[in-house]
Amino acid sequence: AMAMSCTAPSCDCEPWREKLEAARKACEEARYFEAVQLINSALEAFEASPAVAGACQGRRGLLVTEPRRFVEEADASLQGATRIDLASLYAMRADILMNLGGLRRASGELEAASLLAPEDKRVSGLKEECAKLQKVQERGLEEQKELENQSKVPAHMLTGFLGAGKTTLLNHILQGSHGKRFAVIENEFGEIGIDDKLIVTKEDLGAEQIIEMNNGCICCTVRGDLIKGLRSILQRSVANGQRLDGVIIETTGLADPAPVAQTFFADDYVQARMVLDGIITVVDAKHVLQHLREEKPEGVENEAVEQIAFADRILLNKVDLVSEEELAEVEAEIRKINRGVKIIRTQNSKVDLDEVVGIRGFSLDRVLEAESGFLRDDQDHQHDSSVSSVGIQTDGQCDLGRLNAWVATLLKEKGMDIFRMKGVLNVKDCPGPFVFQGIHMIFGGQPQGKWKDGETPNNRLVFIGRHLDRKELTEGFQATLIDPT
Repeated sequence: AMAMSCTAPSCDCEPWREKLEAARKACEEARYFEAVQLINSALEAFEASPAVAGACQGRRGLLVTEPRRFVEEADASLQGATRIDLASLYAMRADILMNLGGLRRASGELEAASLLAPEDKRVSGLKEECAKLQKVQERGLEEQKELENQSKVPAHMLTGFLGAGKTTLLNHILQGSHGKRFAVIENEFGEIGIDDKLIVTKEDLGAEQIIEMNNGCICCTVRGDLIKGLRSILQRSVANGQRLDGVIIETTGLADPAPVAQTFFADDYVQARMVLDGIITVVDAKHVLQHLREEKPEGVENEAVEQIAFADRILLNKVDLVSEEELAEVEAEIRKINRGVKIIRTQNSKVDLDEVVGIRGFSLDRVLEAESGFLRDDQDHQHDSSVSSVGIQTDGQCDLGRLNAWVATLLKEKGMDIFRMKGVLNVKDCPGPFVFQGIHMIFGGQPQGKWKDGETPNNRLVFIGRHLDRKELTEGFQATLIDPT
């Protein structure tokens, strides 16, 4: 896309001019995410300037968030140089969005700029270029963009509420007979990492990486670590001389997908080398309605809703646990949140690879329509403070009878508040790890392989839920041990 230059004789007199010039420079240097932040700051500074004070009266915020509506409503109040200046700002934001692939939103910016300055050649040129790109995109013949994306490593985000079946889906993908090479980034909300025991071993993946992040939620406290992880994977792939077919990111069950998706635009290194292929949301047909309809404290997002809203594909999992009437109710609720998303019914997260990999489902335009602030770098994801995790790690052997009795009692009394529990246990007379998992009132476990050579058998388990009592859970589990420690 072409880049507009600042038309002002000097950028020293008004703050917005300096920000506009900085945005132009960032765009020229392909620092597009930074350019978005700068142009938004420029528009906010312009809105606060005396030149548009009258036009903005009663329309605060519209100049930045709804350009065309603002221009149509305030047209009579905008005069001379002010119109040219605002057109220049809108055109600059359109130019940046075109480079990011947000053509529909860019078109709206240019419509507003054209109303303000119909004779401006730069606006006309950008408008013509945007229209051509949109036509090519609609026909599916965007060859230059396609070639660019083919050279980028696709990323596939697996999300879904606690216990929906994300790790099971991940294992199906990794164990499939497709010959593809994937690297994995695994993020857990719990205090103790369990999923490394639930995912197929690193050796099964050949030379690729499994990067675990257990020190916070990937959508907030550890997004910097996600960027480092993605960079590490890309650099290692180049060093090995072996191109990856994709990177799979499994988020925590409490992650908001938006900040994770934003990562692919926020870091210039990642943006230039990776493309977000799609957000796959796994939905637990048995339990999802209670989470979707839960009332959260003010300012706290409902993660289950966000995960469905951002989905490019939905796997409606565990359909064998509910009736056809219940499935219809769940699908209707999903449609209220994400009307056009493709829903695939599954058991045990089994699905054809082509339904979740290589779907080219993520659309920046679609996301910006639903959430105009998606590209802003000041998003704050606040978890429900009543939800926490309790991790237990201890030596000793479990008595399976005591374990079953304890879990049965626990679920009977606290099942509605326990969103997820999972563990790898050292059970007496079991030759290898005993893996158990539970969601609310549903619980199951089975032996899984053998302990690795040199690995000391022990017990690791995590509970995630509301109002958890650490002391009660710890003492309850220790009572199942044959030799309590």
